[in-house]
Amino acid sequence: MDFEDTFPIWDKLNDQERELLKKNASKRNFSKGTLLNTGSSDCLGLFVICTGQLRAFIISEEGKEITIYRLSERDICLFSASCLMRNIQFEITIETEKDSELWLIPSDVYKKLMDSSLTVSNYTNQIMASRFSEVIWLMEQIMWKSFDRRLASFLLEESNLDDSDLLKITHDKIAAHMGTAREVVTRMLHYFQSEGMVSLTRGTIQLTDRQRLLDLAG
Repeated sequence: MDFEDTFPIWDKLNDQERELLKKNASKRNFSKGTLLNTGSSDCLGLFVICTGQLRAFIISEEGKEITIYRLSERDICLFSASCLMRNIQFEITIETEKDSELWLIPSDVYKKLMDSSLTVSNYTNQIMASRFSEVIWLMEQIMWKSFDRRLASFLLEESNLDDSDLLKITHDKIAAHMGTAREVVTRMLHYFQSEGMVSLTRGTIQLTDRQRLLDLAG
């Protein structure tokens, strides 16, 4: 996929801005599980996703992970260039959840565009606002929504992402996404199984009653 087919606001840029991006953007391929960014000290540049899927998450002092958001085709990974955001420091880790093909825009090039182009600056602010909204939504889920409802929502989201009711995911991985202990996930999944909502085998979860999961998720 060419860069102009991937960058969301390409048709709103002028010829000079397009030329700057085409000259400096480079395509990279990363295998599943690659760490692209491990905190605010990294400033690789912006990733624009051609294919694949990225996961942004934070790690607590105790080593627990919790997923903040995911990115897929034609999304922009802004926090891999966190040095562009003045007075904002996020210790966010970004990894590839699937084999991914990405365009990388160097940080200095994107900063030049932000400083000179109102279109790029406004678009970047929209991305930041969207990510902030996702963080607030996550906080609300953790604070106010019971774990069984959160887990039901997570399983349905995974099913939609993979377009399948058979999820190839471990209890450890779910715990990492949701910021909890593996034992908590396992207990709740066994409860879901006893209620006929899922069927569990080693390394897989089969959704057997989507409607009940939807009702539970709210």
